[in-house]
Amino acid sequence: MVKLSIIIPAHNEENRIKKTLQEYIKFFNSKLKNNYEILIIPNGCTDNTVKIIKDLSKKYKTIKYKELIKGDKGLALITGFKLVNSDLIGFIDADNSTNAEEFYKLVKNINNYDCVIASRWMKNSVVNIKQPILRIVAGRVFNFLVKSLLGLMYHDTQCGAKLFKRQAIKKIYQNLGITKYAFDIDLLYLLKLNGYKIKEIPIKWSDTLGSTLNVPKASFEMFLAIIRLRLIYSKLNFIVKAYDLLPERIKIHHRL
Repeated sequence: MVKLSIIIPAHNEENRIKKTLQEYIKFFNSKLKNNYEILIIPNGCTDNTVKIIKDLSKKYKTIKYKELIKGDKGLALITGFKLVNSDLIGFIDADNSTNAEEFYKLVKNINNYDCVIASRWMKNSVVNIKQPILRIVAGRVFNFLVKSLLGLMYHDTQCGAKLFKRQAIKKIYQNLGITKYAFDIDLLYLLKLNGYKIKEIPIKWSDTLGSTLNVPKASFEMFLAIIRLRLIYSKLNFIVKAYDLLPERIKIHHRL
């Protein structure tokens, strides 16, 4: 039977991680028995997230973890890609916005594809709890820019549920260079450049309480991240290299 690894980056998720893990364990125990593992990468946590994960790992043998003292979602996922070696390797958000049954749809649809991504914006997608209008607008503008500047013609590059075949993700993950808002599009763009086949499927998705995203600030950073990524994969990549040599105090945004 095919082995599955599910990576979950987690930053200060003490109020949500336990419920997510228990649901995934219950579901995948019934579907895959011992042919799966869940690897949690807590990163920069200052709450009880790590303790909760440690306690659960003692109870459930399918749970593993690797703590990062610093970092973000992108760095956590790159760390996870390095550590796992299953036939199928995927990731989800810690908040359970994509529940176990919906993630399993990615597993069932991988077939002859190298990557399957979940979408909140396809015709048959269902969003159970609507996002604030400002966040929806920002997301649609971001998607338009991704399509226009990078040619990634997907409805939703940012949904936090994706699945890959091992040979595909192992081929490209070491070349991922952007670990914040443009991480997912960098990943998809590298898969595209290497000729891997990507399928997008609609899912049921639920927004969850607890998000601390500053939409105006994040929107500006997303725009800059897309511009940077477009330059990296062009003949003008010398601009990015020159920018990276500048002192931090005079950069537009040091995380880009």
